Amino acid sequence: SAQAANSPDGGAPPAGRRAGQAGDAAPGSGRFGRGGADNGPIPVVAVAARYEDVPITVDAVGTIQALNTVTIRSQVDGRLLELDFKDGQDVKRGDVLARIDPVTYQAQYDQAIAKKAQDEAQLANARVDLERYTKLATTEYGSRQQADTQKALVAQLEAQTKVDQGVIDNDLAILGYTTIKSPIDGRTGIRLVDAGNIIHAADATGLVVITQLQPIAMIFNLPQQQLGALNAAMAKAAVAVEALDADNTTVLDKGTIEVVDNQVDQTTGTVKVKATFANSDRHLWPGQFVNVRIFVATLPHAVVVPTAAVQRGPNGPYCYVVNEDGSVKLTLISVGRQDETSAVVKSGLEPPTLVVTTGFARLTDGAHVTMAPADQSGAPAAGAPPATGEATPSDASGQPRGPDGGERRRRGRSQQQSGSAPVDTGAPAPPAAATATDPPPAPAAGTDASASEPAGANPPNEERRRRWRARQQSGAPAATQ
Repeated sequence: SAQAANSPDGGAPPAGRRAGQAGDAAPGSGRFGRGGADNGPIPVVAVAARYEDVPITVDAVGTIQALNTVTIRSQVDGRLLELDFKDGQDVKRGDVLARIDPVTYQAQYDQAIAKKAQDEAQLANARVDLERYTKLATTEYGSRQQADTQKALVAQLEAQTKVDQGVIDNDLAILGYTTIKSPIDGRTGIRLVDAGNIIHAADATGLVVITQLQPIAMIFNLPQQQLGALNAAMAKAAVAVEALDADNTTVLDKGTIEVVDNQVDQTTGTVKVKATFANSDRHLWPGQFVNVRIFVATLPHAVVVPTAAVQRGPNGPYCYVVNEDGSVKLTLISVGRQDETSAVVKSGLEPPTLVVTTGFARLTDGAHVTMAPADQSGAPAAGAPPATGEATPSDASGQPRGPDGGERRRRGRSQQQSGSAPVDTGAPAPPAAATATDPPPAPAAGTDASASEPAGANPPNEERRRRWRARQQSGAPAATQ
């Protein structure tokens, strides 16, 4: 066969190729084994377990509500002269918002004042007459009946003046309604009517809506199973709550629980809770949906590790513990409360045990590791090399494989299986090929017979060049082809 003709030992596979095959198939070597170039320490990131006071929290979804919302409406009919606010303006209690034409109501007020003055004048005259009639009644020039009649008239006029004062007060109040003022501190919304329109007290829509933003309230529901823990916490101190954004990581504001509703909703099995927030930065807005976290208790002196260190297996959760000799041990643990960043270990670990947080790709019980710096969360420190758990692939000689070394090895195998001589594609173009009928010339003097062996085991570049030159000088078919 062509393979036998090209082999110096008469058909046996070349020694170099046998070595290459052995290097590729040896268990525990190269990419697929644990020996060879991949048998070194596995790069990982490890963090020490620590003691912490862990807050026990309950999460829910709440709706932001304003503590006070007022729809500004006119209390009198008339033409709207002006609006003294801008949309979205912050206003204080007592600030003027709008003015209605007061001419009609001013006239009514003036009329009431005049009516009272008229009645007061009549009252003064009646009192003088009463005094006269009383004196005459004591003599023979007047009667007691006339004095009593005058006394009744004085009382009637006194009552009339009180009625007049009531009319004045009413007209003054109506006149005051022509100037509309803000009843609370808050922010105006978008105005609902423009100046110049005729407005009525019976209008369904008002002029504008004012909403109080500071402080602000949140309403949320909790399962009835959490009611006992919440009431116990409120009996000790004010229960703290946090308003979080949609990603559940950014704290929008902090507040306290104001009140728990006095009954459980039988339809949903939940109880309504109200919390208040200062909202000094105005991150909370009425009608907004936010996540809420309630701090109901604190777990003191708990063992805490990063959540990334906790792995799951058929026997339950476990961690890789780093020993003093640089090896790791698979340790089963019992996990309590856990969130996105940290986990409470109930048993199985004690601080300051080092646990692996990154680099689990090739990690097994007993493997040796090398540790990269990390922060407390278990993430690699800035500037540290990534701990991927993958070693640099290499060939049987212990040298790293080049980008096309694997391709040359596959071509060599393919040619041996097909009966053709291996071709070193990394060599320059050889001279003109010899014919198939020409006998292969003997190796040149001083040339090692092994030089005619094909390079199947991917040796270093210098060795491949030396062998190719030797085959070219000897005229071996592998080189001429």
